[in-house]
Amino acid sequence: MSAAAATAFQSSLCISSQKPSFSPTNSQEPNTHLPSKPKSLLHKHPLYSSAHHNLSLQIKEKILCLEIMGIDSGKALSLNPSLHTTSLDSLNSIISFLQSKGIHQKDFPRIFGMCPQILTSNIKAELGPVFSFLSQDLNVPENNYRKVINKCPRLLTSSVRDQLKPALFYLQRLGFRDLEALAYQDPVLLVSSVEHTLIPKLKFLESIGFSTSGAKSMVLRCPGLFTFSIENNYKPKFEYFKEEMNGDLEELKAFPQFFAFSLEKRIKPRHIEAIKSGVKLPLANMLKSTDDEFKELLRNNGANS
Repeated sequence: MSAAAATAFQSSLCISSQKPSFSPTNSQEPNTHLPSKPKSLLHKHPLYSSAHHNLSLQIKEKILCLEIMGIDSGKALSLNPSLHTTSLDSLNSIISFLQSKGIHQKDFPRIFGMCPQILTSNIKAELGPVFSFLSQDLNVPENNYRKVINKCPRLLTSSVRDQLKPALFYLQRLGFRDLEALAYQDPVLLVSSVEHTLIPKLKFLESIGFSTSGAKSMVLRCPGLFTFSIENNYKPKFEYFKEEMNGDLEELKAFPQFFAFSLEKRIKPRHIEAIKSGVKLPLANMLKSTDDEFKELLRNNGANS
């Protein structure tokens, strides 16, 4: 199928080519602004003929709709079984609603690929409140919705009452005051469980010797600390830092970004090279420098030792 034909087919089957006209009061009603699909194009499409002959026409249509949008239909249907029974009109309503909020058609493959649950969400009860949260709680202007959602599509699958507001409340209590940074740089923190993710990470930092205030200051300076695995990141890196590097907690407090670097590809090789050169470097200098800068640091400090 030519690019022009594919575009025409996509517009008729899945997505309106006109600017979406969305009414919240009829969020789950069929989108009358979208023309009905041309059956001739459907039957001629190569994906149609290759689909299993036992599949219903409705399932075939949805598979085509997803594939033409650039979404792995098999993965989407597997991760979200509700897609098997949802109607094309419902899918069109979701797509139209997101377009009305500034989300572009080219964003859909990544957004739906990561979170296919969005395709069967309730617009009024689930999606609408997320955009209200962005506007009212994070002060995100409407023209920046797209930027935030593309940064963290999981926002659209999170409950405002049970997840987003509790996470924001907890983060603000810790000292996160910059709403703009939370919205545009670290929105993943808002979709992280307070009980199972945020609190345990803070408790771990306290367990290795940091005071509560010290641990808080570290996550405020490096919010990414909340995203690292305790078992796969914190424990092995801290063990190496303590046992092999004979490091001091004050060094980690001054440079919490230590945990963001690869243990095998950055921390160990750089530390071993520094030992061979008889040079002791601050963590930041040892890890943040480029390869050339690191070699220069070793030469200069080695010459001065």
